[in-house]
Amino acid sequence: MAGFRSLLVLLLVFPSGCVGFRSPLSVFKRFKETTRSFSNECLGTTRPVIPIDSSDFALDIRMPGVTPKQSDTYFCMSVRLPMDEEAFVIDFKPRASMDTVHHMLLFGCNMPASTGNYWFCDEGTCTDKANILYAWARNAPPTRLPKGVGFRVGGETGSKYFVLQVHYGDISAFRDNHKDCSGVSLHLTRLPQPLIAGMYLMMSVDTVIPPGGKVVNSDISCHYKKYPMHVFAYRVHTHHLGKVVSGYRVRNGQWTLIGRQSPQLPQAFYPVERPVDVSFGDILAARCVFTGEGRTEVTHIGGTSSDEMCNLYIMYYMESKHAVSFMTCTQNVAPDIFRTIPPEANIPIPVKSDMVMMHGHHKETENKDKTSLLQQPKREEEGVLEQGDFYSLLSKLLGEREDVVHVHKYNPTEKAESESDLVAEIANVVQKKDLGRSDTRESAEQERGNAILVRDRIHKFHRLVSTLRPAESRVLSLQRPLPGEGTWEPEHTGDFHVEEALDWPGVYLLPGQVSGVALDPQNNLVIFHRGDHVWDGNSFDSKFVYQQRGLGPIEEDTILVIDPNNAAVLQSSGKNLFYLPHGLSIDKDGNYWVTDVALHQVFKLDPKSKEGPLLTLGRSMQPGSDQNHFCQPTDVAVDPDTGTIYVSDGYCNSRLVQFSPSGKFITQWGEASPESSPKPGQFRVPHSLALVPPLGQLCVADRENGRIQCFKTDTKEFVREIKHPSFGRNVFAISYIPGLLFAVNGKPYFEDQEPVQGFVMNFSSGEIIDVFKPVRKHFDMPHDIAASEDGTVYVGDAHTNTVWKFTSTEKMEHRSVKKAGIEVQEIKGKGGGGLNLGNFFASRKGYSRKGFDRLSTEGSDQEKDEDASESEEEYSAPPPAPAPSS
Repeated sequence: MAGFRSLLVLLLVFPSGCVGFRSPLSVFKRFKETTRSFSNECLGTTRPVIPIDSSDFALDIRMPGVTPKQSDTYFCMSVRLPMDEEAFVIDFKPRASMDTVHHMLLFGCNMPASTGNYWFCDEGTCTDKANILYAWARNAPPTRLPKGVGFRVGGETGSKYFVLQVHYGDISAFRDNHKDCSGVSLHLTRLPQPLIAGMYLMMSVDTVIPPGGKVVNSDISCHYKKYPMHVFAYRVHTHHLGKVVSGYRVRNGQWTLIGRQSPQLPQAFYPVERPVDVSFGDILAARCVFTGEGRTEVTHIGGTSSDEMCNLYIMYYMESKHAVSFMTCTQNVAPDIFRTIPPEANIPIPVKSDMVMMHGHHKETENKDKTSLLQQPKREEEGVLEQGDFYSLLSKLLGEREDVVHVHKYNPTEKAESESDLVAEIANVVQKKDLGRSDTRESAEQERGNAILVRDRIHKFHRLVSTLRPAESRVLSLQRPLPGEGTWEPEHTGDFHVEEALDWPGVYLLPGQVSGVALDPQNNLVIFHRGDHVWDGNSFDSKFVYQQRGLGPIEEDTILVIDPNNAAVLQSSGKNLFYLPHGLSIDKDGNYWVTDVALHQVFKLDPKSKEGPLLTLGRSMQPGSDQNHFCQPTDVAVDPDTGTIYVSDGYCNSRLVQFSPSGKFITQWGEASPESSPKPGQFRVPHSLALVPPLGQLCVADRENGRIQCFKTDTKEFVREIKHPSFGRNVFAISYIPGLLFAVNGKPYFEDQEPVQGFVMNFSSGEIIDVFKPVRKHFDMPHDIAASEDGTVYVGDAHTNTVWKFTSTEKMEHRSVKKAGIEVQEIKGKGGGGLNLGNFFASRKGYSRKGFDRLSTEGSDQEKDEDASESEEEYSAPPPAPAPSS
């Protein structure tokens, strides 16, 4: 049965892939030119390989001047990869007009179905397995690869040939017998890519659809048992009976949408609304909805026009080391879960007639003569544009504007230089002020000639509302403070976007939970980690006394200084000092301020000295709430002007404590809050601090209340709260630079929808202006964040033992520190480089490479098991503590 199923999959996905299934008449349908001859109308196609630089080149894959003679003609042609070595496709650029081409598909394989210059595609595409790399269709967004992602080709495992399939739907555009050279240009690089793209096919093989109007659901589900994959696009496919196809990731009973689309719309790859990661143990589930309307007999799954198909193609990327280029799911291993499938999966998507997709192996649909329609002027009473007309006109407008920056789902805030003008032009499209069609054949021909599609036109329109801002918001302004709030605060209201620096090697595993990150005056990254110690449910008793003292202090260096340019470990310290490291901050003189939740203490350390702490606050292993004790203190901030010390205390005390530069207690404020409706000055784990020196404010990440509170440093008066629904229930850490506030939230609770991610906020207004996530791996418990004024951001995760580096797409003017607002030298560059902390710790006492080098074992790249020992920090606040005393 398994062998039959495998054979059926091959026949359904690649119905003409085997030479033996070709028609005897196919030999008469081949075009056997021995050399590629191009029409003079196909300018530029005689040079298919175009060098870009020493490592990159472009490959032009075009039809060699063809003229289809009947509608719904499918032509195929092939191009061999011009090298035997491994390469990576990192971008696609369509070269087609929607007025002549209905859709294009690009496949990768090792042997095309024909050796001719081009051929009818009913001969087949490839003789071996064909992987879909790219799809383009009218009125559909083009496929875009995220940064750092590439399709692997060539070498020992990659495809040797590209096969282009072009569907010419309506041939009225070819009445003048001109030659067509539609195709796609590829950008390839020889540089290895950190992330490899692939395809996951979900397909039903046993669905039966009875005639009539009865609704039939075709369900597919499989357990995912590979390394993590990250979904960024999807494509649905049925024949004429399909109403809607939906795909989901199911994790712990929660359904997350991958994609939902009508298969009667252009069947290109559509970008996912939100990136979706799929990990070991998840379930991938898909449903196709059919009816047998118009049929008099039962319909089965198959490849002919009278059969049906239920396919969901999922385009993903994986880390290069573990990449799998193609996976399939043809079963329904978890039928019971479909009882809780979201209702949207059962609701057909309405499709207008001018948007309907035509397929070569479907029954032919009637083709209308569009020329006569082009010759007819629009009547004035037609006050509403049809959807197809609207998208077509809008796509031309967006595609032909050179001043419009291509917008991508993973870069939603790229600038457009003439946004206001573009908005005005789109308004004209909607109002039909300047879109009257000419009633002359010449105008129709000119319109068709100008309708050359470029990438991202429809997708740019879909993202337009979220990316366009008034022109006046793109400047750095000064907001006057309220009386008594100190100096003016620079307000940043322009486009600001950060994304992961994919050459930063901080994703290599550290030897312990990363609890703190900061920047020193030389702009080096400093990391505070827990070595082989873990905070879990056995760490403390009900009175917050540390229960694992017998383990002794961490025997390895817990503080690492990392060069931001080449990621070398410059210095390490902190051996035999700490039990459970937590917060890290650095003052203007470069001194480290750290907290240890097991010791219930705060330390000031000189990084150049080995003589021990310069200052110690709190009593070792003694939790308390008076002037001389802390209870699991979380963070420290030091005023750069006065040297005043602020401590957030903490997990079992809900207060902020102020000390003089010498460590003398001055005052404290704050109290425990209820679980709902907390008031200003009430806390449920004050977890992270950020000083705002220009305004004389101290801001606090009130973790379990999911908010940020800001206070005046002189009077301790509450100034404001920053809280957004997208924070979810937790705000773990914050970092301030002039004009901007950065934050990371926590892992969502089971029933919550808010993802764990980073935030960039306008400090003056509190408005979120950007969100960010890593591309490699994913946030699980981002515990601390550090930002510099050039827009570089570091995030440390206490569960994945990972540090990510994010860089800004907009360069700013000054250089900053992490939390204390210290002014230091301007940074000269962002930098990257290679850091393998597995190598660093492999030679240290008590450690081996295993677990440190993520490439050393098969399981070392997996996230922590759900039932493994988790930190108490992640999910719940500690029990209420006694009221702090004075």
